[in-house]
Amino acid sequence: MKTAAKPWIWLIPLGALLLVVFGYPIVEIVRLSFTDATMVSGEPYSYTGSAYRSVVTGPDFADTLRVTFLFVVFSVVFQLLLGLLIALLVDNAKHRGLRGAMVTRTVVLTAWAIPGVVIGVIWQLLYQESTSGILNYLGSLLGFSGDSAFLSDPGNALVSVTIANVWRGTAFSMILMYAGLQTVQRDLLEAARLDGAGPFQAFRAVTLPALLPLIAIDLVTITVETFNSFDMIMALTKGGPGTSTQVLALKVYDQIFTQLGLGRGAAMSIVLLLINAVMIAIYFRYHKRREVNP
Repeated sequence: MKTAAKPWIWLIPLGALLLVVFGYPIVEIVRLSFTDATMVSGEPYSYTGSAYRSVVTGPDFADTLRVTFLFVVFSVVFQLLLGLLIALLVDNAKHRGLRGAMVTRTVVLTAWAIPGVVIGVIWQLLYQESTSGILNYLGSLLGFSGDSAFLSDPGNALVSVTIANVWRGTAFSMILMYAGLQTVQRDLLEAARLDGAGPFQAFRAVTLPALLPLIAIDLVTITVETFNSFDMIMALTKGGPGTSTQVLALKVYDQIFTQLGLGRGAAMSIVLLLINAVMIAIYFRYHKRREVNP
């Protein structure tokens, strides 16, 4: 048998590796989610659906979902809008021959390259709740009190964490939007302007339709990534104060490694997995529809 005639044979090692690294853990998590297992050494467990019943009826999980969806919605909306705005500004500066476009792209990309834990530490320094804190010091120079409780106040903590996440994620949206803007035909924009279209009308009629496929990719990608946010929030607030910034990924960690509830934590992780699967399915449905009706 010649392998050249059957190229899929070369995929067998990769498929086996993926099956071991990803497939087995997923099957094991699904199995554990139907148990009352704990992390206590030697503790016996039985198969039951109590973990899912506890997740559905538990007020703590409902509060976690509320926090998570607020965090995700505001993060995604502002990441997408700011990423598009920065991409438009950089692209416009490039075509006008203005200096600094390359520097701006580099600075924005820096936020994307920094690890989440480091970003959490950086913003913790910015949010320092004393006159030595950078934001409080700048606020005092502008006439504010200079002792704002960014992270210790439950009402402000989620807003502060969301702002940090928007800063972190805007870079990825900018990269995709800027790449999409390079595919927009300049002659179509010039024709629209000659026809009397203003900047907003030209954007809506020419630029936006060309960016829609990338916007869909960006929307799904940053939504899934935001739903799975863990490292930055862990370094910044650890889910506190109380549970005001405890998103779903942090709740899974807390349930398994702090509360030692392996079965219930596994059930929560399955819920997170299903949310990610739904988002990906929505994107593929959208992509298939565009292929049928471009």
